[in-house]
Amino acid sequence: MSSEYPPVHYSDYLKVSELTQLQKPRSAELGTEVHDETLFIVIHQVYELWFKQILFELDSALETFSKDKIDEREMLTVNHRLQRIIEIQKVLIAQVDVLDTMTPMDFLEFRDYLYPASGFQSLQFKLVENKLGLKDRLTYNNKNYKESLCPMDQAPATESEDSPSLFTLLEKWLERTPFLSVENFNFWDNYRKAAEYRMEQNRIKAEKYSQDETTKKRHLDAVESMERTFKSIFDEKEYKKMQEEGHWRISHKALCAALFIYLYRDEPILQLPFNMLTHLQTIDENFTQWRYRHALMVHRMIGAKMGTGGSSGHKYLRDAGDKHKIFQDLNNLATFFLPKSDLPKLPQDLRDKLGFNY
Repeated sequence: MSSEYPPVHYSDYLKVSELTQLQKPRSAELGTEVHDETLFIVIHQVYELWFKQILFELDSALETFSKDKIDEREMLTVNHRLQRIIEIQKVLIAQVDVLDTMTPMDFLEFRDYLYPASGFQSLQFKLVENKLGLKDRLTYNNKNYKESLCPMDQAPATESEDSPSLFTLLEKWLERTPFLSVENFNFWDNYRKAAEYRMEQNRIKAEKYSQDETTKKRHLDAVESMERTFKSIFDEKEYKKMQEEGHWRISHKALCAALFIYLYRDEPILQLPFNMLTHLQTIDENFTQWRYRHALMVHRMIGAKMGTGGSSGHKYLRDAGDKHKIFQDLNNLATFFLPKSDLPKLPQDLRDKLGFNY
């Protein structure tokens, strides 16, 4: 059967000839070609291709969440996009193993040709971070990160900072969650009673089962610390104070909504939102793991030497892995989880709204 579309060849469709001509080792241009530089170039070019795909998926999710009202049917698509990002991240992490086949001495053969280029100058990865919602970024050579980018890359970086991030849009979406207070049922009041009961049970156990006074004091101090933490989510003023101190970033209302989703994730209408929140946690964790693997690899390759872009090398990458976390508030929600048996029972009319009620 003939096709109405003109034929296309594999090589032409993928631009294979152009693609495989893009690896230009500087060692060859400046003297004697070093074998492992081609691997180094290919690895980093592939990273940039994957960053492009991550941005493509992320922009799709941002478009959906930019709407004032999100059709619940679109949540499946958003989850699919985020899951694809997670699978790509697995490849990013695995690529470090390929780069690790290059020994430190192999790298030193061409490292001097790279100054002052650095992975820190990747515009696409900065766009990924900004669009996800990274705000509290480590300084690089005591300068704003944009000063290290090419002049033509600084404008899109600024634009991504000024546009609503996925973190911001997620926060607004959570704040619109309608299930926290319905007629004849206030989730927050009921949850507070359950939490206070659990805290009291923990205090009783600490008093009764501690083997000695030192252990008992340690257990009671832990209970008291937990009580203070719980108090912050029941008292919005205290919560805002903790926000100002940097303990929380997400709004109090959004936190309450996210907590409700996690606690009642078995309810049919909350399953996709729960999956989405856990996907965001996984994306955060995967980038942390990737940075950490990169830091280990750099430490192995150059030891305590300065990075080619002038950073502290391994130390900067390690510190970035600890600090550059965007959805940390979702991880911290686990502090407030209670056993299912302790959770307030939802009224039947609310369960009907959360289920497939025909």
